[in-house]
Amino acid sequence: PFPVELKAGKSYAWCSCGHSKRQPFCDGAHKKEAPGLAPLRFTAAQDGPALLCGCKRTQSPPFCDGSH
Repeated sequence: PFPVELKAGKSYAWCSCGHSKRQPFCDGAHKKEAPGLAPLRFTAAQDGPALLCGCKRTQSPPFCDGSH
């Protein structure tokens, strides 16, 4: 997983394709590398640390659930 600091109320785009060079966040690479996929957009509920999934197998995206 990717440890990140989230800010409450801020919107994020979690990379769901795995091709972004800005993991775990989207950089638009899916448009060329995985055109059938799109990032998961979410708004942080609270300030603080979070573990965002890097393997893309989580059942609770964008958060790591230990599926790796």
